[in-house]
Amino acid sequence: MATPRRRFLKNVAAGSAIAPLSASILAQNAPVQDLAKRNFAPAGTSPNGKIRIATIGMGIIGFIDTDTALKVPGTELVAVADAYAGRRDHAREVYGNEVKAYADYREILDRKDVDAVLVCTPDHWHARMAVDAMKAGKAVYCEKPMVQQVEQGADVIAAQKATGAVFQVGSQYASSILYDKVRDLIAGGAIGKINSVEARYNRNSSIGAWQYSIPTDASPETCDWDRFLGSAPKIAFDATRFFRWRNYQDYGTAVAGDLFVHLLTGIHHATGSNGPNRVAGFGGTRYWKDGRDVPDFVMALYDYAESARHAAFTVAMQCNFEDGGGPETMFRFVGSEGVISVTFTELTLTRLGMVPSTETAVLKGYNSVTTFAKAEQERFGAKWRAENRPESIKAPKKEVSQWKVPAGYNERLDHFNFFFQSIREKKPVYEDATFGLRAAAPALLANESIATGKMLGWDPEKLARA
Repeated sequence: MATPRRRFLKNVAAGSAIAPLSASILAQNAPVQDLAKRNFAPAGTSPNGKIRIATIGMGIIGFIDTDTALKVPGTELVAVADAYAGRRDHAREVYGNEVKAYADYREILDRKDVDAVLVCTPDHWHARMAVDAMKAGKAVYCEKPMVQQVEQGADVIAAQKATGAVFQVGSQYASSILYDKVRDLIAGGAIGKINSVEARYNRNSSIGAWQYSIPTDASPETCDWDRFLGSAPKIAFDATRFFRWRNYQDYGTAVAGDLFVHLLTGIHHATGSNGPNRVAGFGGTRYWKDGRDVPDFVMALYDYAESARHAAFTVAMQCNFEDGGGPETMFRFVGSEGVISVTFTELTLTRLGMVPSTETAVLKGYNSVTTFAKAEQERFGAKWRAENRPESIKAPKKEVSQWKVPAGYNERLDHFNFFFQSIREKKPVYEDATFGLRAAAPALLANESIATGKMLGWDPEKLARA
C-alpha cells in the first residue's frame, strides 16, 4: 500500500493541482485548480438589469459589506435600515439621497424592487430577519454567526428549504482561494493523514475588544431602543449596550460567535468536515472588566470523529483579546507527513514526516537501552543492526514551500460574487444554512461549555445535540 508521501508525489507527477516542490516554493501566486472557473459575469434580474440590494444594519460590517457588494458588477443599493438615525443619515451621505433609509426593516421586505438583503445586525436578530426575508421572497446574505442560539438553526434551514431562497452566510473563508489551496493540499496527501488543527484569532487593542466609539447624540430620540432590543430582555435605554452590543450575551455571541465561526469555516472548508462531535470550552473575562458579561478569552477543544472525508482529528482553538505579543491569526493543519501553516494571505507547507531513530539514538541516546546490563546492550545492539539496514533508516529531507494569494486579493469580494452568481443562475450557494449552522453551533457550544463547566456533544450530521 502506498504511503501518504508516495501518494502525494504520485499526484504531483500526474499533474494534479498541487505544484511540484523541487523549486522550494509552492507555485507562488499560481491559481488553484478552480480559480479559473470563477466566472462572475453579471446577468441582471431586475427590470433595470441589476440586482437590487438593501442592507439591514449599517454598523461597521454593514458599510463594509455594502461597499463590497457594490463592487460586483450589476448590483445596485436601493435601501438601508438601522435603529440609529445617525447611521441612516450617513448611509444617504455615502450612497446618495435616492437610497431610502428606514428604522423598521420590515419596510424593506415589503418593497417589490428589492431582490436581496444583507443582514448585518446584532446577532440576536439574525435568525428572525433571515427567515422573514426569505418568506418575503428575498435572497439573503446573513452575517455570521447565522444564529444566536443553536436551536434557531432549524428554523433558518427549514425556511431556506421551504422558500427555495438563495441564502448565504457571511463567513468569507468559505470562498477564499487560500483555503481552496489548503483543501487541495490536504486532499492531495501533502501532509499525510491529518490528526490535529491549531487555530487562533487574537487581538490586543480596545477597538479590537469591541470598545467601539459612542456618538455624542446617542439618546432615546436618535436610537430606536425598543426596536434594537427585539426579543432581548426589556430594560431602560443604555447607549453602551446599543453601540457595544457584542459585549453582552443578550445581543451577541461573545468572541466564539464572532471569531470562532471564521476559524471553523476555514477548517470545515479545508477538510471537508461537517463538524465536531465533542466540545469543551474554557475561558472568562480576564482583562476587559468594563461591564461586559461575555468572556474576553476563550479556548476550546473540538474532537472530530473519523468520516469518509477525513481521519479523526482534534482542534485546539483560541481567541484572546489581551495578547500582549500583538494580534495574531493563524492555523496549523498537522498531519503525519507535514504541516500547513496559514495566515491571512499565505500558507507555508513544511514536510518532514515521521523521522526514524538512528543507531546512535537507539543504542546510545535518550533510550532505555542505556539502562540495560552491558552484555544485554551488546546483544540488543547486534539484533537491532541486523534488523535495521542503514538505508532503511535514512532521515527524510525537510521541505519548506510557500504560496501567497495575489496582491490585492479580497475573499469577501469573492464571497459576494458567489452569492450574486447564485441569485442570477438560481443555483445553491456553498455556505448555505446547513453549512452555517455547522460552523455556528460548535462556536456557541463553546460558550455554553464555559458557562456550564461541561463537555458537550454535537451530531454534525443530524445537526442536533448529542
